[in-house]
Amino acid sequence: MRPSNRKILSRRFYARPTVLVAVDLLGKVLLHRTAQGTAAGRIVETEAYLASDPVSHSTRGKTERTKIIWGKPGFTYVYLNYGMYHCLNIVAEKAEIPGCVLIRALEPDTTGIPLMQERRNTTDLHSLTSGPGKLTQALNITTAQNGADVTQGDLTILDGQSDFEVVVTSRIGISKAERAPLRFFMKDSPFASHTNRCKRFFVGATEKVKEAFVNGMLESYNMQQPATKTRYGERK
Repeated sequence: MRPSNRKILSRRFYARPTVLVAVDLLGKVLLHRTAQGTAAGRIVETEAYLASDPVSHSTRGKTERTKIIWGKPGFTYVYLNYGMYHCLNIVAEKAEIPGCVLIRALEPDTTGIPLMQERRNTTDLHSLTSGPGKLTQALNITTAQNGADVTQGDLTILDGQSDFEVVVTSRIGISKAERAPLRFFMKDSPFASHTNRCKRFFVGATEKVKEAFVNGMLESYNMQQPATKTRYGERK
């Protein structure tokens, strides 16, 4: 993996249904340039948070903190979770449709591994970026990067590989819509934050997984909102 040889993803990539963006972000490369140096990693795990989602930060309406989720796609929504660690989300959908993708885990790139190890105070590559708080610490992503445009600048997402299978499971650490199949990770990746508490729904190639959602994979799951079928199976 050589980030310098890869193209930055365009805004059009993000201006699509949140689930499709979440699946397609797998294999892409997250890169952050700072005064300390450059650190990067391949995205191996994501979670989708939809407009209809009772656990999404957008569910209570637009606020000063969450208004970025209603904005243009391809911008970051970074928040401090439980006052302990930062979570990096990427805004998806067209403007005024709130949807975002949580970046849950990375496979560390050779670019900046010593710097990431110093920031995380560990030499264990498998635990270096295997969680949302771990990866933001390793790449030095904080609320200072909230609202950053990932199609340009110091924090970007680059094109990557797509020749792998995707595992679809329920999401981690939530109390509502806990069985919705909205967590995605690269099969057999030792860098994903695997957990036995998640329900596994589906394993398949990237295009097969996306096709399943386009054909209504979410229809049978209660997102605790009035049920209206859409092309993408989302309940709004």
